[in-house]
Amino acid sequence: MNRDAITNRITEIFRDIFDDQALIITDRTTALDFEDWDSLEQINLLVAIEKLFDIKFSVNDVENLADVGQTIDLVERKLFEKLSD
Repeated sequence: MNRDAITNRITEIFRDIFDDQALIITDRTTALDFEDWDSLEQINLLVAIEKLFDIKFSVNDVENLADVGQTIDLVERKLFEKLSD
């Protein structure tokens, strides 16, 4: 799966969680861009991403994610690792 496809699918997760079908995210999108993005929403996002892509994140994977771009990079890496197993 290429980066654009991953971004599109993650965008749909954001739209569902934040209940905004017009929502646009970029690699530089952060929690500071959303009034409602708190620690609970962070967990909801990560769990939804794990389920959608059938991957698992460790605490080390996610503890320093600074923006959506880093999250997409992580998903790419996890999908690559999954294919390599």
